[in-house]
Amino acid sequence: MNQLVLSARIAEAGTLRHTPAGLPALDLRLEHESEVSEAGQRRRVAVAIRAVAFGSVAETLVRQAIGGSWKFTGFLATPRNGKYPVLHVESFQQLI
Repeated sequence: MNQLVLSARIAEAGTLRHTPAGLPALDLRLEHESEVSEAGQRRRVAVAIRAVAFGSVAETLVRQAIGGSWKFTGFLATPRNGKYPVLHVESFQQLI
């Protein structure tokens, strides 16, 4: 199973673009910070991850403020000519 749920803030958002097939697409950089328990010890973790959204999700995300905190759900995939995985956002909801 390839599913990721991540609470993160929108650190950067590109300009809404369209794929060759005409599908709206949006590139993002998301940042997450939290504390986790690892090997019985508390550890502060931080991660920045590239993300992409397509279709109506992209059209909605492009209107959100930079810095807003959200829960993102999607899957990881490596682009054809890329080295690192990208989160493909399938849905998101604002954290309160």
